[in-house]
Amino acid sequence: MNFKAILRIAILTIAATSGTALASSLQAAEPSLIQRGAQLAAVGDCIVCHTAKGGAPFAGGLPIHTPFGAIYSTNITPDTETGIGGWTLDAFAQAMRRGESSDGHLLYPAFPYVHFTHMTDADIASVYAFMMSRTPVRANAPANKLIFPLNFRPLLAVWNLLYLHADNPEPMSRAQDAQLDHGRYLVEGLGHCAACHTPLNVLGAEKKDRAFDGAVIDGWDAPSLKTLLSAPTPWTREQLSTYLRTGLASEHGAAAGPMLPVTHSLANASQADVEAMAAYIMSIQRSSPAAQAAPVKPAAGMQGGAIQAGATLFQASCAACHAAHSPMTVVGGRPLLSQSTSVNSDSPRNVVRVLLDGLPAQGSTASRIMPPFAGMLTDAQIADLANYLRVQYSKQAPWQLQADDVAKYRKETPTP
Repeated sequence: MNFKAILRIAILTIAATSGTALASSLQAAEPSLIQRGAQLAAVGDCIVCHTAKGGAPFAGGLPIHTPFGAIYSTNITPDTETGIGGWTLDAFAQAMRRGESSDGHLLYPAFPYVHFTHMTDADIASVYAFMMSRTPVRANAPANKLIFPLNFRPLLAVWNLLYLHADNPEPMSRAQDAQLDHGRYLVEGLGHCAACHTPLNVLGAEKKDRAFDGAVIDGWDAPSLKTLLSAPTPWTREQLSTYLRTGLASEHGAAAGPMLPVTHSLANASQADVEAMAAYIMSIQRSSPAAQAAPVKPAAGMQGGAIQAGATLFQASCAACHAAHSPMTVVGGRPLLSQSTSVNSDSPRNVVRVLLDGLPAQGSTASRIMPPFAGMLTDAQIADLANYLRVQYSKQAPWQLQADDVAKYRKETPTP
């Protein structure tokens, strides 16, 4: 029996079953169906949003901070009382495509159903089978903390009329390239990359005319996905694919902030899926600008004491790892600061965030580690250090970062 036949049988079986018997039948579902669901759930970063700090995987409770308040992710384990153990496949598909829970209440679009709506029936069935094969966990999510009247769910029906375009994906024929077609399907659908990398309007919906132009999320800049050819070393498809799966591109930098857990999730995705995503993202690049001119000299207000203070701080706090020919750079294969996406960005936000927050250790997982300086350096010292890094390691115009700017960035750190 081929896979398509098995899939059809699995879908019919799933749709006809409910309650505890449903979870039991799916635990014994075709392993290949569950495996594919696991890979797709990794592309969709399900575990990232549906796992609270210190909580059980997929049991929800993670606060998602929005301009309108905090929304807590729900339990998507197959627990029949607090999770989705009693959901049929049709109910699951309704949530994915229409943003409507099994009991009929509308879900907030922090759950990116505006992207999931484009998933195929087969992929939704695979993710469903995977979710139903997880260990049930009894866990209730905290109540959302939204401002009035946005805490009145029926208003979401109006939002959906404006911004939810529910349909199945249509095959692309423009490029006649199966990998690009699949990459677009994953990036714009299940991967919902635009949810972080596209600015939002006043109603919290993506500005479609600025798709992938970059945005701010959780106090970090999610950079434009259309300007990868403008990096000091232009990105390649292979570098991007490696970065998405490992969180490191030796020619560009390491993942940090909200992107770091995304790369942890994508490490469990199919390599073919991630390569397709990288291929599509590279296909939407703007033309590379002309070669950069000679290094820009710091503006008058940035010369003298401030830059010298930053240089002194760098020697004391950073040089052991980041100075030229330092052991950490030579042996560890870490990217030079001159190649860093953050150091070469128009905004100093991500450099400040890394200096404040550092790069925490990831348990027993091999990772890039950097200590946080939030409690060691003042706002003025962070500003001096960031301004020095920009002048010393980038050919772009200097930043005019001040202590007040750093204080503002500190306050943008979400509270649990």
